[in-house]
Amino acid sequence: MARTSDDTTDGTFSERERAAMKERAAELRKEAGRGRGGRAAADEAALLDKIEQMPEPDRTTAQRIHALVTANAPELAPKLWYGQPAWARKGKVLCFFRSGQADGERYSTFGVTPEAALDEASGTWPTSFAVTELTDQAEQTLAALLQRALA
Repeated sequence: MARTSDDTTDGTFSERERAAMKERAAELRKEAGRGRGGRAAADEAALLDKIEQMPEPDRTTAQRIHALVTANAPELAPKLWYGQPAWARKGKVLCFFRSGQADGERYSTFGVTPEAALDEASGTWPTSFAVTELTDQAEQTLAALLQRALA
C-alpha cells in the first residue's frame, strides 16, 4: 500500500483517519436522531451533497456510480459511510465509493462489504476495484457485481 504524507509511523491515527472517524461519528448521531419517515430522503440528500463537493473527475464518476447502483439495485438505500457515498440493504452497507482525490490516493475505489456475500469456491474474490475512468466496460463489470451481490 502506498504511503501518503499524512501517514504516521508511531501507531497513532493520521489526521485523515481522525477526520474520517469524526465524520462517521457525526453520521451515526444524525441517524440516531432521525425518524424512519425522513431518513431515506435525508440520507440520499447527504450522499448527493457529498458527491457535489468532490473534485472532478471523482464528482462525475461518483454521480455515474450512483446512477448505476440506483438502476441496477433499486432496493439499496443511499447513505454516507465514513464520509463517503455508500448503498445499504436493511441498514447494512453493501457497496461504497471512495474518492481517491479526497483520500490523497492516485485512484478512487468501488468496493463491497461482507454483506455482499460474494464468496466463491476458489477461496479468493475481489472486494474492491480501482476506478480511474468509468468506461462502458467498467460499468458492465460493476453492474454484474451488483447483481451477484444481491443474489
